[in-house]
Amino acid sequence: MAGEAVAHAAEVAHGTVDLVPVVALLAAGVIAVPIFKRIGLGSVLGYLAAGLLLGPSGIGLISDPSSVLHLAELGVVMFLFIIGLEMEPSRLWALRKQIFGLGVIQVVSCGALLTLVGVALGFAPAVAFIFGMGFVLTSTAIVMQILGERGELSSEGGQKIVSVLLLEDLAIVPLLAVVALLAPAAEDQSIFTRVIGFAGALGAILLLIVLGRRVMNPFFALLASAKVREVMTAAALLVVLGAALLFQVSGLSMAMGAFLAGVLLSTSTFRHQLEADVEPFRGLLLGLFFLAVGMSLDLHTVAQSWQVIAISVVAFMLVKGVAIYVIARLLRSDHGEALERAVLMGQGGEFAFVLYTTAVSAGIIDGPTNAIFTATVIISMVLTPFALIVMRRFMPKRVESMDGVEEADGLTGRVLIIGFGRFGQIASQPLLALRHSVSIIDNDTDMIRAAAQIGFKVYYGDGTRLDILRAAGAHTADLILICTDDRAQTTRIAELLRDEFPLARVMARAFDRSHGIELLQTGVEFQVRETFESAVLFGGTAISMLGSSEDETAEVLEGVRDRDRQRFELQLGGEDWRNLSRLLISNAQEQARESGINISEDSAEAAVARSAPATSP
Repeated sequence: MAGEAVAHAAEVAHGTVDLVPVVALLAAGVIAVPIFKRIGLGSVLGYLAAGLLLGPSGIGLISDPSSVLHLAELGVVMFLFIIGLEMEPSRLWALRKQIFGLGVIQVVSCGALLTLVGVALGFAPAVAFIFGMGFVLTSTAIVMQILGERGELSSEGGQKIVSVLLLEDLAIVPLLAVVALLAPAAEDQSIFTRVIGFAGALGAILLLIVLGRRVMNPFFALLASAKVREVMTAAALLVVLGAALLFQVSGLSMAMGAFLAGVLLSTSTFRHQLEADVEPFRGLLLGLFFLAVGMSLDLHTVAQSWQVIAISVVAFMLVKGVAIYVIARLLRSDHGEALERAVLMGQGGEFAFVLYTTAVSAGIIDGPTNAIFTATVIISMVLTPFALIVMRRFMPKRVESMDGVEEADGLTGRVLIIGFGRFGQIASQPLLALRHSVSIIDNDTDMIRAAAQIGFKVYYGDGTRLDILRAAGAHTADLILICTDDRAQTTRIAELLRDEFPLARVMARAFDRSHGIELLQTGVEFQVRETFESAVLFGGTAISMLGSSEDETAEVLEGVRDRDRQRFELQLGGEDWRNLSRLLISNAQEQARESGINISEDSAEAAVARSAPATSP
């Protein structure tokens, strides 16, 4: 009887919700995305490949990709809402020249050229325009990932690329409006009907602006006072989906409505709360959108039209790349920067799928044509990482500009500081305040030029090179401070100083406890973890604010430091620690004698214990 009940329940559950496609989609994304990211092809291509595998052109587990795509379009809606939240007027104004200068020039020029290429390939002008403009929209996901991995997001060249990407993200909004205008109108649609439709669209925009400026902030303030987190999340979704629905029933794009709602809330005090609430839904549904695009790719159509796709990929990437290179050179970028930007941005992007899908819904292009367009963009995205590898292999290494930068040569400072980042800048201030003779080297030319503007003289030099250390005066310096922020680099410099300048007194910035032990074993006399003292001070201030007296706070902090020293000694090891202690005690006694002071070994040992380096857990 119980078995029959269980079987019946399972049958009912199976009849109510078919979990197989849901589990398959989740599993495909969870497996494919990490693999594609690990091999350097990005998460977008992972989703597309997983969708292709599950769709009709793959194993056919999901036979109706359009049903998934309709739901997944909400991911694009939420993505544009978050982009709108980031469009603060102040940010746009700060980057106005690059966004509305370089960005507009690149998008308009490339769009015009690619539209002509589409016409030359035999497509109707309206279809060629959609094809070309979709390809103009570079993959933000791929480019941002590559720039982030290379640490170039904040560089001058990286900022230019980010500005163009920002303009391209903005461009999708008017492009969706253009698609709506290009959509074939019904034959029985009168002029009066069109005027009513236009008025309704204008009314929807004005209504959303009024609601965004007058109603949404008080609305969220009222909900926040209830202090119920799920209600705030529901309200955030209500704003996004409500704006999308308002624009949809008015004949406009859902994504445009969400974007405008985001812009209106970009200066709201609830902006970060809204972003945090929407982000999980955005990420999941946007991933589902890319899965649905992959499922929608018809390999049979692609196989029949492979010549058109191959020509389109080569022609579009070549024309777009050349246009980007020429524009960059005309705007005074050097050859290396212009070439890298052309290769990096010569691909299509994920917003092309949004544009093409919208064009299919509007009746401008059909399914087979969409398959050709989508395949062209996907192949260009796949080729980009490989094109970058080829470019780096054959292009000469970029020579860093040395304008305003002086190389280290013949320096004779009493103190040598290697690395002038945040840590080195602070460490140098007591030395400079007491007018010690200080020489500073760093291998970041941008930082050197920035330091010169605020009165610091920093020389160019790589501390991991022995010849540079000699030129910087390491052989004559009384004290050497290694303030670099790279663990391996710091250890390498310490090893060089130990082997070549054994008499030099060396202090070093450690990354963590194990790195501190490694540095001491390398011969560094004093090391301190980069965050230890600031964290101790932070905790001390916290207990003071909670009512601890000054003496109690000092006692607690000394206890923290003492326990840390004890853990450090245990980890360093018995004999190593004893040998190191003897060396430090001997140095302390010698330093005291040079100052005309005689101290006992016990006093020196106590002094060493008090100055023992703080290291991290």
